[in-house]
Amino acid sequence: MFNDGRSKKVIFIAHCLLNQNSISDGTAVYPAAFRDVIDFFLNANVGIIQMPCPEFCCLGLDRGNIHGIDSPVVVENTRIRSAMKSDSSNIKLTRLADYVVQQIIEYKKYGFEILGIIGANRSPNCGVETTSDNNAETNGMGLFVERISYQLLQEKIYIPMMGIRGTDNIQEKLQRFMAIENE
Repeated sequence: MFNDGRSKKVIFIAHCLLNQNSISDGTAVYPAAFRDVIDFFLNANVGIIQMPCPEFCCLGLDRGNIHGIDSPVVVENTRIRSAMKSDSSNIKLTRLADYVVQQIIEYKKYGFEILGIIGANRSPNCGVETTSDNNAETNGMGLFVERISYQLLQEKIYIPMMGIRGTDNIQEKLQRFMAIENE
């Protein structure tokens, strides 16, 4: 099944890396998307799966930030992290993680190779190596990635994860990630 022109290789990527228009006011790095990320995977014939933006889905586009760009990123991210811990956001966050994990399970069921999950470091939800809490960038996962990671563990599925930021040498970081994945 599925023995056509497709590569049967996919990568799951944080929504904001493919759509900077979805993130909170004052935090966009690019006008549209992290083009280096998109080009890297398209050039490697890897399908790109855009994960839902938990903050957009749970808090809306403006996230309730009245200070906009005048708010330091880690302060805004800490405020968002707190808002995401409300009961209603927590329920939605679980559903969104269920959605991502269900897609992963479906692809694996048909022999697709899931190369990994690429998150957005420093994000209160999609950070992989770092997140924002207590008005600082700290080591650890964001709430959404943490939930996905936990659910994958429950399913006994291992998928490598990596986070990137606009200040990273993205091409180099992606090449290292793919080299480790192919070992």
